[in-house]
Amino acid sequence: MIGSSISAEKYPARFVHTSPESDRLLPCTSQGKSIELDVLTTGFDSLPPKFSKSYDYELVIADRTHYKRFVYISLTIAVLILALGLVLHFLPHKNHHHGPSKNLTLAVNQAITFFDAQKSGNYPSNIPIRFRGSSGLGDGNSSNPPADLVGGFYDSGNNIKFTFPTAYTITLLSWSVIEYHQKYADIGELEHIKDVIKWGSDYLLKVFVAPNASSDPTILYSQVGTGNDTRNSGPNDINCWQRPEDMRYKRPVSVCDATASDLAGEIVAALSAASMVFKEEKEYSVRLTKAAEKLYEVAEKEDQIHRAETYTTIDACGGAARKFYNSSGYKDELVWGGTWLYFATGNHTYLDYATANFAAAAKNETMADKGIFYWNNKLTANAVLFTRLLFFRDLGSLYEETLGLSSNMTDQLMCSYLSEENFNRTPGGLILLRPDNGGQLQFAATASFLSKLYSDYLTLIIRSGGNCTGGSFSLEMLHRFSISQVNYILGDNPKKMSYMVGFGDNYPKHVHHRSASIPWDGQYHTCDEGDRWLHSQDANPNTLLGAMVAGPDQFDDFADERDKPWFTEPSIASNAGLVAALIAHHDPPRVSSPSGGPNLGLDIMGMFEKVHLDS
Repeated sequence: MIGSSISAEKYPARFVHTSPESDRLLPCTSQGKSIELDVLTTGFDSLPPKFSKSYDYELVIADRTHYKRFVYISLTIAVLILALGLVLHFLPHKNHHHGPSKNLTLAVNQAITFFDAQKSGNYPSNIPIRFRGSSGLGDGNSSNPPADLVGGFYDSGNNIKFTFPTAYTITLLSWSVIEYHQKYADIGELEHIKDVIKWGSDYLLKVFVAPNASSDPTILYSQVGTGNDTRNSGPNDINCWQRPEDMRYKRPVSVCDATASDLAGEIVAALSAASMVFKEEKEYSVRLTKAAEKLYEVAEKEDQIHRAETYTTIDACGGAARKFYNSSGYKDELVWGGTWLYFATGNHTYLDYATANFAAAAKNETMADKGIFYWNNKLTANAVLFTRLLFFRDLGSLYEETLGLSSNMTDQLMCSYLSEENFNRTPGGLILLRPDNGGQLQFAATASFLSKLYSDYLTLIIRSGGNCTGGSFSLEMLHRFSISQVNYILGDNPKKMSYMVGFGDNYPKHVHHRSASIPWDGQYHTCDEGDRWLHSQDANPNTLLGAMVAGPDQFDDFADERDKPWFTEPSIASNAGLVAALIAHHDPPRVSSPSGGPNLGLDIMGMFEKVHLDS
């Protein structure tokens, strides 16, 4: 029972027991290890007459002058207190964010819509975006042998398709649905987000080609399209400012084998998480799971024989992606993939690998990535997932050490978000998780998601906060932090600008994005013609609804200029974090919780549907 009062007349509890999580006595219906109480339940009506519920006091005013003075002074004090309260309420507060006062239903819809604008391949006719059409229909033809790589998402403002951040995007979006599908359904966005996820998972099924025989190699396609800033070698996806529908230049394909373990691990995670989203579409869900298991088998084998590598260290595989999505390690992705595959199948073999290698993944985490959840680092998010297991699914002593370590890491992570000794803030309150890196909003969005999700977990196990080295935190502190980052992104910042396009009246109008900046006029535009739009001072003719731009610098300064992508370029990986943070903070459906606990709109047991102790 959480936050409820117990009437002795209505609920006569004869026994009580202690709860270590809540540090208080709770009622118990059976004796067991409880303490028996002798409770007298007596109503007012049974009290003797001398305990009357009304009293007659004889008050006499001896001095009317003193009485009037007392009344006047009391009224004056009351008015002053009221005035002071109003002044304090309307005064601006630095770094103080109220609320979820914003229209998060609209924000969720718009943030998901951005992915519709990024779709490559045969463009659906039912999408209400009027400046996009079919594109990239020859993707994969230049590969040897040719492959069908039509579909997927364009990564950002350019026309390249990167598999690594695409897989991360699908994993994170799927996670948000697994946790908060009740909220998505309540606001009419569940089918919308599932459509986006399926668009991505369909493509990920294409980029993995399993061997037909023991001697055949595993094939992973890591990238379609490439580019550099010069045109000495002809037009490409970077030096040519052109809509994807107008592309005529060659789009090379990058090919990897099973040694690209980080790429393999992230694809496994995405396919596994997506299979849980589509569990009611059994045939498709099984197809996703089977592909994930096949890929994980070969990836884990490469790790055991010490041939595993990061995909960007292999020139043919990730050399072209190095300056965009350079991977710093592979162990966290293999642990991440094993964790999600365990949830998708219930097979303890995958959890065995994940828990046994979690410490090694933590050791390999770079200093610059500590405490950050994004496309290159899954460790902090994996700790949250392990903590979820510890809180809500007792797996016995076999995994106790790793799950306990993860719980401590998660508490430490939450403290680091709240302490400016770990991470600085901009003057306007945006957390700076990687101050030497552009695009601060993507890191703030995932921090907001993780902290809100973890606070929901703590609420459900009746904990008021957590402890860490040198401090502690409360649920209220976590909530203030997490909502402050969402509100900053949506306009509560010194620029009074929403960094999500289309939300509110003041948002970036010169987004670094080819499709958004070139008019949809039915005309073919060459690369040279595109340069005119790249350098134009005019606002984009097309509104890239829901796109979260890279955002301001560490001083809250922002330049709404198309040729400054470090301010104005969006990406699918960044928007995935935004969608997750927005749905986490959205109000839950107005229905009672099936468990009788607080209604948070969180499906606590859905993730464990395949998890059994005897698996």
